[in-house]
Amino acid sequence: MSAGRRLRDRLVSGDMLVAPGVFDGLSAKIVGQAGFEALYASGGAIARESGVPDLGLLTMSEVLARLAEIVRTSPVPVIADADTGYGNALNVRRAVQEFERTGVAALHLEDQLTPKRCGHYAGQEIVPAGEMVLKLRAALEARADPDVVIIARTDARSAAGFEEAVRRANLYADAGADVVFVEAPQSVEELAELPRRVRAPLLVNMFQGGKTPFVPAAALSRMGYRIMIVPSDVQRAAMFAMREAARALRLDGSTERLQERMVTFREREELVGLAAWEALEERYLKRPADPPSTTKP
Repeated sequence: MSAGRRLRDRLVSGDMLVAPGVFDGLSAKIVGQAGFEALYASGGAIARESGVPDLGLLTMSEVLARLAEIVRTSPVPVIADADTGYGNALNVRRAVQEFERTGVAALHLEDQLTPKRCGHYAGQEIVPAGEMVLKLRAALEARADPDVVIIARTDARSAAGFEEAVRRANLYADAGADVVFVEAPQSVEELAELPRRVRAPLLVNMFQGGKTPFVPAAALSRMGYRIMIVPSDVQRAAMFAMREAARALRLDGSTERLQERMVTFREREELVGLAAWEALEERYLKRPADPPSTTKP
């Protein structure tokens, strides 16, 4: 069963799906082992992992390289952030094909101008809705596996207001998007209204500190949302921990006072599967003993 099929089956059964954001192979392993049923390969988190802000600065090739790493190490379906599709409808077509080759279960495309900017920054600009519909058509036609989930994101709430966001959401649903993602609703009332007015399964982006007020997963599920992505929390926690370790090492000359907040040497190697790799090494790389000579004296 393909990753897309697994994700589709999960969306039509059970509670709302929560997909934490990951940004490399290690974070995919850690979050996947925590028991989640899907992961979100966050474009913003991948950008920050490269040391740059979420302003569309990475090329598609850079994102694909990280995405392939995430999919390879994730035990569950991966939802990918394809930004604007890296250009026009032709670029979208190629982007969908390349993202699908990595093995993602789903990807979302947004209606911002290229290059895009984080939906929780200021200054988003959006393309005409008709242009986005054509990009969605290109995305749907480009899939080799029809089970790959195409998610249409609109940033119209910040750029043009709530009513335009609702209009575009329904327009994109009517164009064939499997799931719709209205970025950055700005009140609990807006969050509650969207599932009542949008004619498609809805994804919501939830974290502390952005334009959208924080609402717990259970309440969002009751509102009618089907997917909740949490793009930055794991990375923000990692940033905090790395900064603390660096400060301790600089001030104290060691990280001794942080040992209770760090994984052990053994836990580190268990996480990346050292024992399995050593077993393979034993099987394949050890030189066998020379066979006895069959030459007669």
